[in-house]
Amino acid sequence: MDGPDLDGQTVLVTGAATGVGRELLLSTADCGAQTAVHYHTSADAAREVAAEARDRGAADAMTIQGDVTDPESVDGLFAGVEAELGSVDVLVNNVGDFAPAHWADLEFGTWNRVLETNLNGTYLCSKRALPAMRENGYGRIVNVGYASSEQGLVSPKNFPYFVAKKGVLMFTRMLAADTQDDEVTVNAISPYVVENSDEFPDDLPRDRPASFDDLIAPLYFFLDPDSEYVSGENIEVDGGWLPEDV
Repeated sequence: MDGPDLDGQTVLVTGAATGVGRELLLSTADCGAQTAVHYHTSADAAREVAAEARDRGAADAMTIQGDVTDPESVDGLFAGVEAELGSVDVLVNNVGDFAPAHWADLEFGTWNRVLETNLNGTYLCSKRALPAMRENGYGRIVNVGYASSEQGLVSPKNFPYFVAKKGVLMFTRMLAADTQDDEVTVNAISPYVVENSDEFPDDLPRDRPASFDDLIAPLYFFLDPDSEYVSGENIEVDGGWLPEDV
């Protein structure tokens, strides 16, 4: 898949050591970006991703540890990236815990962790990235949502995740409005079931989950220079799924 030319740009993907975050980061390495592989606890996996990013054409690649729910840790991880690669041009907010259990069975710590990693992490990382983007007159923020959250999808199972992802999409639209004079765009990609998901429903749209390439395509669209007028948008990568049919 051909992507935009990201030569000279620094890309930070949160939660990039495994899963969707890994694939999104490597897709920017294919485009020649300098890549920062963020991780919380998966140091070995992050180093492997950084090595693969270099092999695939990244101008440079580094790993950086941090807890996206802690303001001081977020400041430290951005400072580390800035010291080695320069200011962040592209931020992909991918981190977000998932707790597929009935809301009443969740421990309070788990409830909070889901809300904090998905919503607070997106807020804290975006807030930290924006001053340099505004000063440089260029920036791209892409948030990871969840399909149909924009329509208020709720369920007793995994409820805090739905609430947090609804907040992520509201935050995306707000931040797009707040950055419209800064040459910064803020958009979201919202998958349903992805090929590495923990659970697969019996009836999948188009008889398959979304592939990583299905998510990379809208990422490339948002990062393309010709998409500079597209901001505040959410692309649902769900194969035409209608939760009302469940």
